[in-house]
Amino acid sequence: MINLTPWLKAPAWYIAFSGGLDSTVLLHLLANHARSHASPPLRALHIHHGLQSAADAWPAHCQSICDQLGIELQVIHVQVIPGASLEQAARDARYAALANVLGRGDILFTAQHRDDQAETLLFRLLRGAGLRGLAAMPSQRSLGQGNLVRPLLDVSRQQLHDYAQAHGLSWIEDPSNSDTAFARNYLRGEVFPVLQQRWPQASQNLARCAEHLGEALGLLDEMAQGDLAQAGEGASPAWAGLDSLDLAVLGEWSPARQRNALQYWLSRRTRLPDTRHWAGWADLRDAAGDAQPIWRLADGQLVRSHGRVWWLSGDWLKQPVGPLAWGDPGVALALPNNGNVRLACTRSMDGLHVSYRQGGEVLDIPGRGRRDLKRLLNELQVPHFVRPRLPLLYCGERLLAVANLPSLAQADCQLHWQLPTNAQGLS
Repeated sequence: MINLTPWLKAPAWYIAFSGGLDSTVLLHLLANHARSHASPPLRALHIHHGLQSAADAWPAHCQSICDQLGIELQVIHVQVIPGASLEQAARDARYAALANVLGRGDILFTAQHRDDQAETLLFRLLRGAGLRGLAAMPSQRSLGQGNLVRPLLDVSRQQLHDYAQAHGLSWIEDPSNSDTAFARNYLRGEVFPVLQQRWPQASQNLARCAEHLGEALGLLDEMAQGDLAQAGEGASPAWAGLDSLDLAVLGEWSPARQRNALQYWLSRRTRLPDTRHWAGWADLRDAAGDAQPIWRLADGQLVRSHGRVWWLSGDWLKQPVGPLAWGDPGVALALPNNGNVRLACTRSMDGLHVSYRQGGEVLDIPGRGRRDLKRLLNELQVPHFVRPRLPLLYCGERLLAVANLPSLAQADCQLHWQLPTNAQGLS
């Protein structure tokens, strides 16, 4: 029913085991393969969301099945943070927990099948999703340090049910699956039976349609990669740790091509905005040259500065803490919410500390005398969002160096700033 050959060299196999029909069949298939073939060690992972009282009995059922098959089970309790969609919140919590388990190169098998593929396509069509949302669930994608694999995408729900019956398998019937207040349950229980009465191959055909859309998306992604390679050039080496794009290059393309490139770029950084919220991109792109627009997205924000758009997330959205005394300048100094700094200096100095701009700072520049720091940063086109968190090295009241800007430092004293993380742990 499934081909496992491509993943036989993985360090370990895991299966997301809910105890339902689909994952029970997949676990049985994997266990049978492990008994008759040389395979990586296999472990089942059961995620307990705690969203309904019936779920409290499911770990014991899963343990019983795993004991019969000789498979180790790990039960992971997660907390679901309520939001606009309980289903989405539960999914986010589940995949975050699963990603944390995987080591480098490990494989996580999940039991989505052909009918799931068809239901997902119809569900997203009704929500007005774009091509990226309508494309088929991939058979494999990265997750944490490993990879998520869906080996049942060519198998129907009926085939899984027939297999379970033929092998005498028992499984959990989640009572929430019959609650048609949930959109997916309504499609599965009310809409698809009607469609299949008129079009018996509806699920198969919709799943094939999703595959065609995925192929089209692949071509658009190839275009986006080439466009982004061009738009990503030209950033100052001082801020190489930040993701940015040249606004002038983006502006040469049609709005549709801009959105395609940005969707590809943002999809690796945040959950994508829906159609209504793409007006935020137009506002950012078309704002006056001296404006400082912000486009806030689910996991970070885009800002504009000096002809580029910059992606900020993680510690970049937190306030740096200072000033900080530097007891041992020979050791890197950690800056709360702001990375760390190292000092390269040919002479020993005491009383050093790192601070941030308050306004009115002046710096002695060899050959130029005392200069206003604000003007110097303007000359060097330092992005406006960097300036409030740009580490400044002081000896007592005297400003000695500005991080990562060699021209704004005493000749024998340079401050090297490791920029803060720009990641939110997107999964």
